[in-house]
Amino acid sequence: MISYEIYPSNFGEIGIAASESGLVGIDLQAGKRPLPVRQDWQRASTHLTDAASEQLAAYFSGELKGFDLPFAAAGTPFQQSVWQALCAIPFGETRSYRELAEAIGNPKAVRAVARANGANPLSIVVPCHRVIGADGTLTGYAGGLEMKARLLALEGVLIG
Repeated sequence: MISYEIYPSNFGEIGIAASESGLVGIDLQAGKRPLPVRQDWQRASTHLTDAASEQLAAYFSGELKGFDLPFAAAGTPFQQSVWQALCAIPFGETRSYRELAEAIGNPKAVRAVARANGANPLSIVVPCHRVIGADGTLTGYAGGLEMKARLLALEGVLIG
């Protein structure tokens, strides 16, 4: 069973979903559109959704630079490898899609890496916002480019 709850934050309402084994989804748009809830989901906070909310609050206040939460997000082996590589990008740093493709040992898979990055269900915790265009510009983000810029600014990254 997947449990989910919507938590307030200074970055807007955030939907957090978790199974017994780990986080399965974080939705930064929970206050702007309905959370994509499935039939087998129940609205209830758990120790894991509460822990994620607490860590996100600490991140938003500048007190936390890395997350310590178990993940159980569904994805292909390729997507999982990209998401693991995202977790290796340090706080306050960015990478291009090409650099991310090289990090997973598949330098020709830039477009596939971009798609896997876009399919990341664990925004912020799996820091897909740290991936930018090769020319240093902001590129797509599920939470919107304004949110991406805010998150990067929070980490001290200024995009011109």
